[in-house]
Amino acid sequence: MGPLGWLLDAQVHVAGSPVLVREIVGNIFGLGSALLGLRRVVWAWPVGMIGNALLFTVFLGAVFATPQAHDLYGQAGRQVFFFAVSVYGWWRWSRNRRGGAGEQPAVIPRWATGRERLGLLAAAAIGTAAAYPVLAALGSWGPLPDAWILVGSLLATYGMARGWVEFWLIWIAVDAVGVPLLLQGGFYPSAAMYLVYGGFCVWGLVAWWRTSRRAAAPAAPIPPTYSEVAA
Repeated sequence: MGPLGWLLDAQVHVAGSPVLVREIVGNIFGLGSALLGLRRVVWAWPVGMIGNALLFTVFLGAVFATPQAHDLYGQAGRQVFFFAVSVYGWWRWSRNRRGGAGEQPAVIPRWATGRERLGLLAAAAIGTAAAYPVLAALGSWGPLPDAWILVGSLLATYGMARGWVEFWLIWIAVDAVGVPLLLQGGFYPSAAMYLVYGGFCVWGLVAWWRTSRRAAAPAAPIPPTYSEVAA
């Protein structure tokens, strides 16, 4: 068995329940991506994409062998969309980084405008309403919360790419729904990681909020030199 075969099949037991090693590893990559995102480092995107690929295999029990025997199509589908949106985020942050000077971060946080917030709310409502019947028809376990997790995660990822402070709030709302769903489904590492993400998102929200305030503050006037005063 090679490294890839071991990663697909390896399990550990947590409180008497089997847990896939790839679920643990995928969530570690996800946490690493979040930490890099907090620091506004471009590498947040490719690191997250590795986690997306691993977690995609975790939530499709009908295709990949999983001990939970549940299909969470919304959770699996969001990994695919994450991957696609991450390509956009990687490109956008890399472009910003190339256009900056020195060690400037890849994005400057700001609050979304009123119009952008209305767009987020409309996309959340319409997207969840549209995803729910599709996931229910596919046989997803817990289709309504799964629909919100899918849509909210995409909106949060897009908001991160745009540099909106609100993306942390969206993640908190996703975590609040995801923890009970994953616990009921037996995806314990993912549920535990969602709890960690929740606390981390509060930290990230405060950090980006402070940064956005500093960025929006007017620059202090430069005092005149002695020669200018004498003149």
